[in-house]
Amino acid sequence: MTTNDNYIELLLARMTLREKVGQMTQVSGATEDHLALVKKGLVGSLLNVVDPVLVNEYQRASVEETRLGIPLLVGRDVIHGFRTIFPIPLGLAASWNLPLVEKAARVAAREASAVGVRWTFSPMVDICRDPRWGRIAEGAGEDPVLSGAIGAAMVRGYQGKDLANPESIAACAKHFVAYGATEGGRDYNTSDMSERTLRDVYLPPFKACVDVGVSTLMCGFNDLAGVPASGNAFTLRQVLRSEWKFNGFVVSDWASIGEMVIHGFCADKREAAREAALAGVDMDMMSACYLEHMESLVASGEVPLALVDASVRAILGLKYRLGLFERAQVDLSRVSEELEWESLEAARHLARESCVLLKNEGNLLPLKEDVASVAVIGPLSDSPVDQMGCWTVDGRAADVCTPLAAIRQMVSPGTRVRYVRALPEACSGETDEFDAAVRAAEASDVAILFLGESEKLTGESHCRAFLDLSGAQQALLERICETGKPVVVVLMTGRPLTIPWAVAHVPALLLAWHPGTMGGPAIADLLFGKHSPSGKLPVSIPRSVGQIPLYYNHKNTGRPAIDSVRKMPLGTPADPVGFCSSYLDAEPTPEFPFGFGLSYTSFEYSLPKVVVQGSSIRISADITNTGNRTAGEVAQLYVRDVVASVTRPVKELKGFQRVDLAAGQTKTVAFTLCPDDLAFHGRDCRLRVEPGDFQVWIAGNSQAGEAAGFTLRESMI
Repeated sequence: MTTNDNYIELLLARMTLREKVGQMTQVSGATEDHLALVKKGLVGSLLNVVDPVLVNEYQRASVEETRLGIPLLVGRDVIHGFRTIFPIPLGLAASWNLPLVEKAARVAAREASAVGVRWTFSPMVDICRDPRWGRIAEGAGEDPVLSGAIGAAMVRGYQGKDLANPESIAACAKHFVAYGATEGGRDYNTSDMSERTLRDVYLPPFKACVDVGVSTLMCGFNDLAGVPASGNAFTLRQVLRSEWKFNGFVVSDWASIGEMVIHGFCADKREAAREAALAGVDMDMMSACYLEHMESLVASGEVPLALVDASVRAILGLKYRLGLFERAQVDLSRVSEELEWESLEAARHLARESCVLLKNEGNLLPLKEDVASVAVIGPLSDSPVDQMGCWTVDGRAADVCTPLAAIRQMVSPGTRVRYVRALPEACSGETDEFDAAVRAAEASDVAILFLGESEKLTGESHCRAFLDLSGAQQALLERICETGKPVVVVLMTGRPLTIPWAVAHVPALLLAWHPGTMGGPAIADLLFGKHSPSGKLPVSIPRSVGQIPLYYNHKNTGRPAIDSVRKMPLGTPADPVGFCSSYLDAEPTPEFPFGFGLSYTSFEYSLPKVVVQGSSIRISADITNTGNRTAGEVAQLYVRDVVASVTRPVKELKGFQRVDLAAGQTKTVAFTLCPDDLAFHGRDCRLRVEPGDFQVWIAGNSQAGEAAGFTLRESMI
């Protein structure tokens, strides 16, 4: 045994069953009742306490006033920053910049740990193909490879090279599993799918986090194929523990163990505690099911003591690796009211690279700093809380630099900036200021509208049946466009929105997500050409809600969609000419595809070259900057398995690289695949690699580029 194992085993041997159950219990908030439980050794983790003085009080009580002196694990939802707020995770994914994402998580870890938080419930790596779901803002989109890469980068940033470093915090990959597939995009709803889809699409991002050493996982609120995630032994014991050899611990979501009673899966909280423990949930967040019933369950033999010991062993092990047994108290000298300049610059950099240029007709952007006059219009142009986005419980509006402030700072002294909010908030239907907004636009050389979603429309339990601009924003947009002045729309949102009118009528569209503390300067950097946009969509943007679910890596079907928009099929059921997998009243394609994003320059890709050597497949292409300015591009590798024993997606992302190119410069990007990169789950749901023909693309988005091919031979597998 290691020193860690010896220490934990000796401690475990001294614990009563009641004390063990205490370690499996998490409570939220600093209350007298919770402090009393801590002093009895009946709390293992404390949630939502960020006052370092209070944290120290609770840690002192746990270490000095309990029989065994076990420290608390203090947790918090640090989702996309603690005090310095970075873009929402969907925006982080739009950067496709893993080192920057890792840096953002590291900044969050330093700030959170300074007040005593040593555990975050992030990253969320739920695959989401339905933007009606409010929590799409918290994840990395629709693709398992990108989501896994973003999640792994965040784990590395939070946990650092050594968890014992006081500036490191334990990460928690959530929500295990298939929570993003809830029916109708409604939070907490049912998920149902084949085991093959589960294994090929929804599990891989979690596996990527486990592979880089994520300390904990959180199970979801949803039921999966009739079994709630908090009681699902197949996912928690068979997949996570047995197949993946995960040795951290699993925490429930908020009261989700008790909610199995409401699901109709358990008769009462005692039965819920039994099912969760047997399934493999190690810590109970806020339902008190374990605290109230675990002792009697062990006494009756319904829950083996060995399972309780395994859970407690994992919980104590994480506390040991975090160095809490040696140093539970917060070093108050680390607490600062000032934000670090380097952290703010990292937030600005990442916000800049997360923005996606969707349209730039006539090269309206970038604007010149010495433009004579500009109208800044819209409810999100100067709204710090909305700019931070959902799950920013420790962010401060006073820290935020808004687009209005940043534009005023960036333009030349002689530039006239006319500001009209036009709507009190994004959801408002008030139109009293529309005339003033129109006058401002008419008197200016260009109008910049900041539209989209307010923060309160996104995140957990904030699902939408319609994804158009809320309130009177569409009417405002149409009024401004009627002036005939050049219009730039900056969308600040927590999800893809359906904006067909804007796409058709507005010359320049910049998707900024909810960009965080430094979103204003980042947007100004792009609007005025200090930098070129380089963000790429991590999720498809639908033309209408009726297309959902819509995602690039779909199956081909036996009658794939054809370019026959709003046309009646030519035949009849008896003679099905023109019958295909499409709509009569909408195009089958997205408004903007996964991986899409424009630049202030243009890039040209050569046909991919494929070289097969042994079991290695090298795929390369030349990328040329054919414009007149330096810019970054994200080259994306897609693969199609042409024929397989089960149907396969029309395309799958297998890799990506960021390339910076000067005007006129050409660089070669190369990817190397091995047979395991082409694996999928077969008819028996076991991972397999099959020989056969493959198509490959290297392109700037999932719908671009020309295909090359190769053959995977049996001898290569």
